[in-house]
Amino acid sequence: MIAQRTSFWNKAALVATVALFAASGCHKKHAAPPPSAMAPESSTPPPTASITADPMSIDVGQSVVLNWRTSNATSVSIDGIGEVPVNGTQTVSPSSSTNFHLVAKNDGGTTEANVRVTVRVPEVPAAPADEGGSGSDAEFHSHVADIFFGYDSYDLSPQADTSISAAASYLTAHPAIKILIGGYCDDRGSAEYNITLGENRANAAKTALVAAGVPADRIRVVSYGKEKQFCTEETESCWQQNRRDQFSIDR
Repeated sequence: MIAQRTSFWNKAALVATVALFAASGCHKKHAAPPPSAMAPESSTPPPTASITADPMSIDVGQSVVLNWRTSNATSVSIDGIGEVPVNGTQTVSPSSSTNFHLVAKNDGGTTEANVRVTVRVPEVPAAPADEGGSGSDAEFHSHVADIFFGYDSYDLSPQADTSISAAASYLTAHPAIKILIGGYCDDRGSAEYNITLGENRANAAKTALVAAGVPADRIRVVSYGKEKQFCTEETESCWQQNRRDQFSIDR
């Protein structure tokens, strides 16, 4: 009898122990999922965007039409233009080759699109090397000055030699220029005599220019004698003005 009771109580104790451990296991805590796993994902997809140009290549001064299309965008901008409608067209006239950069945005993200317009700028032709160009009359006369002579003479004075030297330098630097030297006289003496004197004066200047390096075929001479007067008063200062070689561009 005593043995049966002992066996009964041992079985009861075993059942109680198992029940206690089972109850303890039911209260075990589980780790919470990370916050990121619990955050809801955005339901808004990023926008789509495209931009085109027609034509894509122009000459400077011409225009091009930009055309852009987006979807799901809440704001759209184009560099150099600013905010634009989500879909649209615009005519532009870029002065140089330009990359038109479009940015479309919404809560889901940002999408970019680009189109490049090539602008052909004509090259300015280089100025041809100065072959002596004819230049202006004012420039010519500032470097090639008239020279004056003494009474009944065609000898070059020191002042005339200086003027001839300056004229030769200018003509050498402008080899395309041809010149006309007109010989003049005052109104004293016969017309025939003064025609010869005027020719001698013009040839004296030509000889000096050729000696200074100006080709003879660039120089033409003519004598006006006393037929064309620069001054008509009968005074020495007036006569002096009429005794000259006048230089001009021979066109």
